[in-house]
Amino acid sequence: MAKHTEIENRTEAMVLPIIEENGFELVDVEYVKEGANWYLRVYADKEGGISIDDCVLISRALEEKLDEEDFIEDAYILEVSSPGLGRPLKKEKDYLRSIGKSIDIKLYQAVDKQKEFTGILKDYSKDRIILEIDGNDMEFEMKGIAQARLSLDF
Repeated sequence: MAKHTEIENRTEAMVLPIIEENGFELVDVEYVKEGANWYLRVYADKEGGISIDDCVLISRALEEKLDEEDFIEDAYILEVSSPGLGRPLKKEKDYLRSIGKSIDIKLYQAVDKQKEFTGILKDYSKDRIILEIDGNDMEFEMKGIAQARLSLDF
């Protein structure tokens, strides 16, 4: 297992009880390097949206656990925030909640010389999704989707 995946999984296991006991929802955990810095990001949400105070509560409780375990070798910056408007779709519940909504997907390999698609999520299963694009249904295998998120409509 890749180092970043192991860190994400351990962090998720540590933060999940904090999230659940406060009535929040864990959206995602990511450990990424941007420039010279490593970032450990936790995205949380709740009905009506998560507040800065909620993020501080999660951050302080998680910081304590991370300091106790001390399993991350690199220096890193911990960030706890809302998933934002273009919320990523990663888990089954994310896709199910998004049926009927407009989503953007990026594929690992091009289909008809195109890697990015936007459409209405019509159906989801563990193996595939169906998007309605310009009135036509297109099926995409889940294993071919590099990234999926809610569309930003302005």
